[in-house]
Amino acid sequence: MIKNLWKYRHLVKRLAVSDFKVRYKNSVLGFFWSLLEPLLMLLVLYIVFADIFPSTQENYHLFLLLGIALWDFFAKGTSMGLQGILSKPGMVRQVYIPREILIFSSSLTALMMAVLELGVFGIFMAISGLMPTSTIIYLPLIFMTIFIIVFGSSLALGALNTYYRDVQYIWAVILQAGFFASGVFIDFSTYQGDLKRLLLLNPMARILLISRDCVLYNKVVSSWDLTFCLASSLVILLIGYFIFSKLEPGFAEEV
Repeated sequence: MIKNLWKYRHLVKRLAVSDFKVRYKNSVLGFFWSLLEPLLMLLVLYIVFADIFPSTQENYHLFLLLGIALWDFFAKGTSMGLQGILSKPGMVRQVYIPREILIFSSSLTALMMAVLELGVFGIFMAISGLMPTSTIIYLPLIFMTIFIIVFGSSLALGALNTYYRDVQYIWAVILQAGFFASGVFIDFSTYQGDLKRLLLLNPMARILLISRDCVLYNKVVSSWDLTFCLASSLVILLIGYFIFSKLEPGFAEEV
């Protein structure tokens, strides 16, 4: 798989950039929607949880915005990857290319959108007078881990959705549940005992927790947390690729 991705890297780049442009082609604000979406979500959640249900979390607006940006990376990436095969029937039927590059390009598109959202987060940090410290060096590794999770999940979802269209609707429900189960607006570090351990079995919940610790609260990320997140992402990638490789031979007939 890695050999194919490298061999077709120029095509992957063109597809990723093209998908990014097409996503906002007919909208008035264009790619600025990728910046407005997390800000609008921040506004809604901040009104609910800071005003109606006050939070004692320090810098709660940044806590929320970072969680939204990282969750959006996962949610948008997997949603685009889910349609990665079906959205390009001509390339699947008429041109021989390793089909995994269609999924990989959609993950790259999600990465570009996530970088823009992270830029907005950086602006909010500067406005709030909070400067990053040395612990922010963990952030690139965290981003890489989310990317692997997105790519691995998308391989499985894209393949399954090609055969069973119900997958896209089921995944939409799972994403809604995952939004609440991953601690986007709640600090899971305040939980104790078995409940905390159960919640943090979710890789995205643990990623959000350690991201906030290293970016906002100047905490060194434990080697156990990093190992768990990276190992989980690799397991998801292997499972995703296994499912994808098993179902790939029938893609041309199904799209």
